[in-house]
Amino acid sequence: MMARSSGATPLRRQYLQIKRQYPDAILLFRLGDFYETFDEDAKVVAQTCDIVLTSRPVGKNQRVPLAGVPYHAVEGYIAKLINAGYKVAICEQVSDQAVKGLMPREVIRVITPGTVVEPTLLDEKRNNYLAALVVEGNKAGIAHVDITTGEFATTQISDDNVWQAVEQELERLQPAEVLVGNEAQGKGGVSLSSTSYTLSLYDDWRFELGNARQALLDHFEVASLAGFGCEGLALAVQAAGAIVQYLRETQKAALSQLSSLSTYSTAAFMNLDAATRRNLELLQTIRTGSAKSSLLGVLDATVTAMGGRLLRQWLNQPLLDRHQLERRLDAVDAFYHDTPARTEVRALLKELADLERLTNRVVQRIAGPRDLLGIRKSLEAVPRLKGVVEGMGDKNPLSHISYPLDLCSEVVALIEQAIADDAPVTLASGGVICPGFSAELDNVTTASRDAKRWVANLEASERKRTGVKSLKVGYNKVFGYYIEVTKANLDAVPEEYIRKQTLVNAERFITPELKEYESLILNAQERILDLESTIFHQVCQQVEAFTERLLGTARALAHLDVYAALAEVGLLHNYVRPILTEGEEIEIVAGRHPVVELTQCDEPFVPNDVCLFPEETILVITGPNMSGKSTFLRQVALIVLMAQIGSFIPADEARIGLVDRIFTRIGAQDEISAGQSTFMVEMVETANILNHASARSLLILDEIGRGTSTYDGISIAWAVVEYIHNHPRLRAKTLFATHYHELTELAEILPHVCNYSVAVTEEGDKVIFQHKIVPGSADRSYGIHVAQLAGIPRAVINRATEILGELEDHYDWREKRQRISELAVQQLPLFSTEPHPVVEEIRQLKIDEMSPLEAISKLYQLRRITDEKP
Repeated sequence: MMARSSGATPLRRQYLQIKRQYPDAILLFRLGDFYETFDEDAKVVAQTCDIVLTSRPVGKNQRVPLAGVPYHAVEGYIAKLINAGYKVAICEQVSDQAVKGLMPREVIRVITPGTVVEPTLLDEKRNNYLAALVVEGNKAGIAHVDITTGEFATTQISDDNVWQAVEQELERLQPAEVLVGNEAQGKGGVSLSSTSYTLSLYDDWRFELGNARQALLDHFEVASLAGFGCEGLALAVQAAGAIVQYLRETQKAALSQLSSLSTYSTAAFMNLDAATRRNLELLQTIRTGSAKSSLLGVLDATVTAMGGRLLRQWLNQPLLDRHQLERRLDAVDAFYHDTPARTEVRALLKELADLERLTNRVVQRIAGPRDLLGIRKSLEAVPRLKGVVEGMGDKNPLSHISYPLDLCSEVVALIEQAIADDAPVTLASGGVICPGFSAELDNVTTASRDAKRWVANLEASERKRTGVKSLKVGYNKVFGYYIEVTKANLDAVPEEYIRKQTLVNAERFITPELKEYESLILNAQERILDLESTIFHQVCQQVEAFTERLLGTARALAHLDVYAALAEVGLLHNYVRPILTEGEEIEIVAGRHPVVELTQCDEPFVPNDVCLFPEETILVITGPNMSGKSTFLRQVALIVLMAQIGSFIPADEARIGLVDRIFTRIGAQDEISAGQSTFMVEMVETANILNHASARSLLILDEIGRGTSTYDGISIAWAVVEYIHNHPRLRAKTLFATHYHELTELAEILPHVCNYSVAVTEEGDKVIFQHKIVPGSADRSYGIHVAQLAGIPRAVINRATEILGELEDHYDWREKRQRISELAVQQLPLFSTEPHPVVEEIRQLKIDEMSPLEAISKLYQLRRITDEKP
């Protein structure tokens, strides 16, 4: 609770008035060289930022908690508050002039996790998205914006399991902040499983279609949203309109850079659920959360921040369109086979600043002198880059880049003429504008320089005129310029000297002429700073007029960077160009895991082939732990994904039919906080796969059913393989790794199932895992051998061997497998090609003419038929 304002000081009343406007934000209140916080805000800041909590008198017999931070170091404290999930309102002194009474103050920005623009608070190779979410029934609208780059997009999703689809899209975007309406609390909106973003509640009326649509129309100054592709997508419009209103409240300057809104469809690219992203370690490792040993860590050889962000987007959004992928592969191929051009392009790109974010800082009116110099430096490299690209041949595949390499020579010339090469970071230091750019500024600067020269020469001339060798000319902030004469020489002081100050051993004087030059110097310095500030902002406005061209060039440079980086990685690690088809095959020769082959130092990586055809759709892979099954599974998925972002792949050759989804069920991960056991998580993920996969999907399943008892596990795993194989919607390409050797019987029963295993060599009582996947099934699990390799005490190993022998003597595993096979044969007729009375009956139904009651009656009749027929 804030203290009452009755009897409070004027400053306290001003603070409370401003704080009431931003009750949900930490208010940083500028007082001189500090940002101060009060009351509950002060307690939060002190605890979060680890600073001392003190107090301040704010009225008669009244003190309140106080915590302050220096203005010049505020970004570090803001970062801590934002990372802790707080909003921060920056309240500045809005007058540069000395005023009588209370200094006017107002909030100039509200910083939230999704609206951070400070470079020191951002990951340069990662977008900082603010998203908005609207859900109604089985539909959802999601919009996202990055105010540091100007990207603004929206989509509408329709899905029976809409919340799962929402989570998948948010997982792809990885926004820093998500806006939802207050009513979302009652609709499950706050139950989104990810903890990587801040959930911000926003007034429901902001999401209403009329308000949201009008906000977009007003912002873009149009009469219809048809040109943006979202006119008929109500939820997409609601989400995008909410973002515009939110930015108007928190970051009004950022709105000017949102010059367009793109509407996209999630059906245009491969959706990857959270489990698949995690299991494949696309952006970070499961164990450490580091990007270094992830797929991104291997592929990211980009040398610009813009390229790094684009590559991350590609990894998050694999394509389904073969023609788009071929264009990307053509561009990578061009750099792959032209080492001189690639080397020169990468060297030139290294000189670039973040042109995309610098341009948007100009648009938001927060750019400094060094930002303009960064834009100039980047643009100066463009002509040479363009020359290299154009020199790569007549049929240059890089010519398809969507954005042109615009030289923007007018911008280069303007900044070169206006901004000094050694300009300081801020305007406060002066020396920003080049001599000769402004006649008015030059005149004031010349007058100031002449006056300073006169003062500098005054000491020598006065010593000569008075004959006082110890005479000094000095300056302090209280008295300004003065002439100091020791008391022993006072009789030599000229009559025109005016006594100003008496010291112990000297007197200080001024002269009318000295005061005149002093006034000229001091006023000129203030005038110079004012003029430089005015001129600088005028230059920024002129640069802002080229925003679209600058951003187009920035995006073209980002694409060049990614193409060259993927080519560099491909050459460095011996990757090849995949052959993409519209077929159903995946054929990889000598494929390798892109991450493991680089991190495995103790022995060479063993490549493996994989062939998935309509005739061999499901591969059941058996073999012990530590033998390489999981690595093999992941590498197949990663190779396919790499191909579908337009990258070369780690293999000798590959022919890949594009897949619509990649699903993975790998590893055990408890969701204790959500009340889910390892087995429950496994079953939930498996259910998601079976319910959403299609015939064009790639399924990676590792140890399905291992989280429960052996018989239950075998039963579930067997049934899952049967379902994938027999269901007419599925029949997906599947790699199924298991320890249940009973499942190898499926290859004898189901025509499209094949057995593979990991080759093992036995030498006495030792086993050697060859990490080679070969046709056939494993006859043993070698679990005890793996335990021995892991360092289990010898006594335990010996006892385990004895128990295993007893179990093998007492249990007829062959009989058990035979019984399972018989059960499977009994189930097969439901999916066989022989006519079944239930199937025939269903085919004869005229569903459109049936009432609900008739449909229910018919279902009961069909149920009786299945009960009667064995």
